[in-house]
Amino acid sequence: METVEVLHMNKGAGETSYAMNSAVQNKIISVTTPAIKKAIVQILCSSSPVIKMGIADLGCSSGPNALRVISEIVDAVYATSRVLDRPVPEMVVHLNDLFTNDFNNIFGSLPSFYKKQRQEKGISGFGSCFISAVPGSFYGRLFPSNSLHFVHSSSSLHWLSQAPIVLEDDWERGELMNKGKIYISKSSPQRVLDAYSQQFQNDFSQFLESRSQELISGGRMVLSLMGRISKDPTIAHSCYQWELLAHALMSMVSEGLVEEEKVDSFDAPYYAPCLEELKLEIEKEGSFMVVGHEAYEIDWDDGMELQSCSLSSGERVARTIRAVVESMLESHFGSHIMDELFRRYAQLVEDHLSKTRTKYINLVISLVKQD
Repeated sequence: METVEVLHMNKGAGETSYAMNSAVQNKIISVTTPAIKKAIVQILCSSSPVIKMGIADLGCSSGPNALRVISEIVDAVYATSRVLDRPVPEMVVHLNDLFTNDFNNIFGSLPSFYKKQRQEKGISGFGSCFISAVPGSFYGRLFPSNSLHFVHSSSSLHWLSQAPIVLEDDWERGELMNKGKIYISKSSPQRVLDAYSQQFQNDFSQFLESRSQELISGGRMVLSLMGRISKDPTIAHSCYQWELLAHALMSMVSEGLVEEEKVDSFDAPYYAPCLEELKLEIEKEGSFMVVGHEAYEIDWDDGMELQSCSLSSGERVARTIRAVVESMLESHFGSHIMDELFRRYAQLVEDHLSKTRTKYINLVISLVKQD
């Protein structure tokens, strides 16, 4: 099944919603902000005055983070224009995510966003900023040719367009290549590792090819995604959150609460690449040049300590993960097991973090489109 059919962040503002459990993603935006500001400066300084600036945030999701990114971009455009003593360009901002994203949540926040911008910058200083939604998969074309100056994507490109098709074919033939697992693990055979790597290569190359047509020459991208610092895809910071989720599911299998076949037939449409894999696909596609990259360590519950101080670390992590993957798991396993699944997951995470502080690795890579 394609990701576009099953994946969306939990909607609304309840205790399991993405809006209330996206502090980790907010932390990732914070570490990415310097790269965003640098790209905006380079766009506005490296050409004749920009009159109309096309901007796209791919995988914008919903909740406070969606407009935080746009606010950072607008601030950078405004500050750079003042330094250059040029008029602030019109900004045509496209917010993109899958069709089932909670765009209404974003639209409801726009009046206060515009009000805050005008208060901070003045009506004349703020200029014109036109924000619209563009639903669809970023693994294909979304915008007209040569219409964008800047593309940003955060916490999205590690989601594949679908689980590796090879693994689905294997399961249908009765070949259980990754039994009891839902993602890459230390026990996964090489065929599983290769299938995930190939799916990522296919998807990322399509992403680059699509953006190469939509960006102007000299346009820039800042891409931030979960990754790894080792070439080994089974390293803990790359996959252990999925390993613990598989353990929670298999504990329910052992008690007859989940069918084992359901676990064996599920493969997460996710892949955390290393920097070398990103660079290889960028070089093969040929339209972009890498102008900067960083790797940051992020705690599994980073930023949630004050927000959810009454919860244990395991509960905070479980809520963060649930807000992101519940829609996908629910479509496969059913909604009736979600509360119990994430209760068990929280306990497993709490036990794990009491022994070692495994961290996510967030990769940030900056690209410029070549002539």
